[in-house]
Amino acid sequence: MSIDTARPALSPACLKPEVRDFSPYVAGMSIDEIRERYGLAQVVKMASNENPLGTSPLVQRAICEHAGLAFRYAQSGNPRLVRAIAEHLGVESARVVVGNGSDEIIDLLIRVLARPGVDNVIAFKPSFSMYGLQSRLCGVEFRATPLNADFTFPWDAFVAQADAHTALAFVTTPDNPSGFTPPAAELEALAARLPQGCLLVVDEAYMDFVADQAAHSLLGRLASFPNVAVLRTFSKLYGLAGLRLGYGVLPEWLADYMWRTRPPFSVNVLAEAAGLAALEDQVFRDETVRAVAEGRQYLAHALRNLGCEVLPSQSNFLMFRPVAALDGGVPVSARVLFERLLERGVIIRPLKSYGLEEWVRVSVGNERENALFIELTREILHG
Repeated sequence: MSIDTARPALSPACLKPEVRDFSPYVAGMSIDEIRERYGLAQVVKMASNENPLGTSPLVQRAICEHAGLAFRYAQSGNPRLVRAIAEHLGVESARVVVGNGSDEIIDLLIRVLARPGVDNVIAFKPSFSMYGLQSRLCGVEFRATPLNADFTFPWDAFVAQADAHTALAFVTTPDNPSGFTPPAAELEALAARLPQGCLLVVDEAYMDFVADQAAHSLLGRLASFPNVAVLRTFSKLYGLAGLRLGYGVLPEWLADYMWRTRPPFSVNVLAEAAGLAALEDQVFRDETVRAVAEGRQYLAHALRNLGCEVLPSQSNFLMFRPVAALDGGVPVSARVLFERLLERGVIIRPLKSYGLEEWVRVSVGNERENALFIELTREILHG
């Protein structure tokens, strides 16, 4: 007997089940949103891990010079940008795939490698939500391994989640939101333990802020690990979050199939020009790394002096728990701190969506922003 597979009348019932039950990505609040809500003249955003120095002058000039070409399609495959990234990293061009943010690379990897209803994807919990969101949207099972109590990675439990149908294993380092960064030797051991059909995807969105990258990144060792891919982005160090530009360094055979399936013009003319200029501006990159390192140290020291628990971080953000108390011994929760800072025009990131209601995350800002954040936090915690 045949099963009736006719589509219902056009309505939400026509949607894929994965879409009907889909929970969207929760983005940080915008400056305009908070300015309007509280009637504020000035708002400081320290919630989305953006570059504290803004955008490189070379990049701004390149965008202006190429603005008149916005009516043109970008060259298919973005060959100039691919070559520049490969030369900058010291890898083969055939390994590099660029996309509309590293989000697009994540999405494509799942679409290309994971079979709906058959395979699964593994990651840690909490972690960057795009891994789970895009897996579920594609009809692929998503398995999440809880972190250790100190937010380090439980490798044995992670490997135990994998099986013969695990297509991808995502690991973020430095991790978001904690900032934890495992040594490269642990990633090498993980790559050797995963099933033979599984690709280990190391998301290094924040690796540019790690002092000793050689000791923590697998990027320079990919020739020894045919089952490893590395993701990076122009959003953080390079200050191009608003233009959406990221890339993956992949096994050559996989990069070929990614290019075949990637939308042909997902990296636009202005993003490509900005990326090329950003790679040329070593002064801006060095200054960003310096500002982040100094700002991170200042914020961590000041928050601990205020009685907060602050996790070690090698990234451009800090995760902390406000354990100080108001006069009278009333604790200040993460939610209260977040809301009272909002009222005063400072946006940080609550971590309820990560399942961490007692914690918040603050991005490293410039000197003025960091000082203002600490001043207002002191006022809220100690009156």
